[in-house]
Formats: sequence, structure tokens, C-alpha cells
Amino acid sequence: MRIRYNAPTTLTFTLVCAIVLLLDSLLPGLTAAWFSVPGRGGFDPQSIRSYVRLFSHILGHADINHFLSNFSFILLLGPILESAYGSGGMAIMTLITAFVTGILNVLLFQTGLMGASGIVFMMILLSSFTNFNKGEIPLTFILVLVLYLGKEVFNAFRDNNISEFGHIIGGLCGSIFGYLRPARR
Repeated sequence: MRIRYNAPTTLTFTLVCAIVLLLDSLLPGLTAAWFSVPGRGGFDPQSIRSYVRLFSHILGHADINHFLSNFSFILLLGPILESAYGSGGMAIMTLITAFVTGILNVLLFQTGLMGASGIVFMMILLSSFTNFNKGEIPLTFILVLVLYLGKEVFNAFRDNNISEFGHIIGGLCGSIFGYLRPARR
């Protein structure tokens, strides 16, 4: 019996995020400088780093608990979704979700954004479409939408340091991807 690198996009994403977390402990400030997207007023259109951060913010995590809470879901859902949508498809959906959450954060919010929570919510909503047929809306999708995104809308009115907005946008991206691109069978 041998160990197989069964979900390349998911496993590589996890490994890169773990390396960034480790490097940040050795080089304090690395995550803030390169792996978080600034809020409104912090984006410098003259800086290449600002454009990189629109995507790279999903690689940075505040601490090991933040990392583990995201990757317990990503490692659970990612392989299933890669099997259904392909590794390339998942990589593209991840990059689009990163860009959309990053650019909307820069345009709409004062606070910065980091972490893969938007990707988690993209995967949660996308997973409810894995048995989708044209002309149907899965009841599981409706229930997941109400439970997960409903909770985030409710929590958005609480004072905390969590970007419920990133969760909501990630979930909406997953919903759109699932509806527009049914899983291959």
C-alpha cells in the first residue's frame, strides 16, 4: 500500500498555506505585508504587491487555530470537489474567489482581509451542487445556503474580527460556480 497525492490542488494549497504560516513565525510581518489584502484606502495601484495581495490573501492565516479551522474543511471537501470538477477547475475557482473577495474588500471595507475562509464557504456551497441536474435546484443547496450563509449574515452585525462578508462572497461564488458548471460525472 502506498500514499497517493490524491488531490493536487487541495494538498498543494494546504502545503503552501502551512509554509506561509511557518515563515511568518520566522519572519514576523510577512503575512501582513504579502498575504493579506488591505481595506479601502490601503490599495496602491502603483504597487505590484497590491495586485499580488488580491490573490495571496488566501494563503495567510493569523495563527495555527485560524489555519486549522479553515483546512479541516478544505481537506475534507477539496478532494471530493477535485474529483467532481477536476484539479484545474478547482484551482481556477479558488483564484476567482480569492480575487472577488479581495477586490470587494478593498472597495467596500476599512479593515484588511486574510485567510482561506472565503474558499471554505465556496467549497461548502459548491459541494451541494455535486449531484446537480439541469433544471433542478438541489434541496441540499437551499438548506446549506440558509444555514451557512444565513448564519454569516446574522453574525455580520456582531463586533468581531471575522470577515463574514468574505464568507458570504465565497459562498455566493461557490453557488454560481455550481450552477454554471455542473460537476462532471
